[in-house]
Amino acid sequence: MVSAVFHSPLEAVSVPSAPAIAAKPVAATAAPVRPVRETRARTPLDLRAFWMRVLPPLAGFGLLLLVWEIVAMRSTTGFPSPLAVWQQALTVFSDPFYSKGPNDQGVGWNVLSSLQRVALGFGLAALVGIPAGFAIGRFEFLARMFNPLISLLRPVSPLAWLPIGLLVFKGANPAAIWTIFICSIWPMVINTAVGVQRVPSDYMNVAKVLNLSEWKILTKILFPAVLPYMLTGVRLAVGTAWLVIVAAEMLTGGVGIGFWVWDEWNNLNVANIIIAIFVIGIVGLVLEFALIKLATAFTFEEVKS
Repeated sequence: MVSAVFHSPLEAVSVPSAPAIAAKPVAATAAPVRPVRETRARTPLDLRAFWMRVLPPLAGFGLLLLVWEIVAMRSTTGFPSPLAVWQQALTVFSDPFYSKGPNDQGVGWNVLSSLQRVALGFGLAALVGIPAGFAIGRFEFLARMFNPLISLLRPVSPLAWLPIGLLVFKGANPAAIWTIFICSIWPMVINTAVGVQRVPSDYMNVAKVLNLSEWKILTKILFPAVLPYMLTGVRLAVGTAWLVIVAAEMLTGGVGIGFWVWDEWNNLNVANIIIAIFVIGIVGLVLEFALIKLATAFTFEEVKS
């Protein structure tokens, strides 16, 4: 009994007796186990893929600047060089929202005015064109009725509709919105109708068997299947609208990026015209990128530019 009291604590821990093990749970005596951190292997950086993504765009812009510089050096009419345009751009964008009258406003106000006209004309075209596309694609009688009219009117240049708008609406701003409307409606009508016509016939047969109403067919079958086609039409319509508004504003005047280009030409300020060209391209690129993201968010298919 005395020897048991004076045993070393290490021996008591290293060789426990069977009753002690049974009386005391292992979990109570064992030290807490620390979670082992997983070490993820670092993927090596693919330099070739990186440079293949970076170098081609840089080479393209470098080639553009080189050709631009050569043209400016050999020009006898004072064509501005890239450096001169860059210095002028710093001046223009230092105060893009100044206002010195209805015909003298900064580039920011001009871009916003053009976007407002595009939004109004495009919104009206979407309200009319998308339901019309569903109806034309759904009913054969309407398709036979409107297809000849669409084939006749779609190839007409959008600017040919501008005098009709000026005659009917008696104003430059409504005429420009009308021009945007008439040029934006065709891509949405055609793409939506094609999407409806390409819905698998099995879906429609199931709808007939279940005796679904026309509203159920539209919301549960047609709309999800036609959505990728519809968004493609929206992308095409927005791109066309942004192209047309510049030409329409050149003819109608007022405030807008197209009018700004024409006004700078009358002032023989070529540097500002080149700045406006880049602004138009950047805004169009942003609109295209936003619509691609929208189409990717609402469809399961990969959307390519």
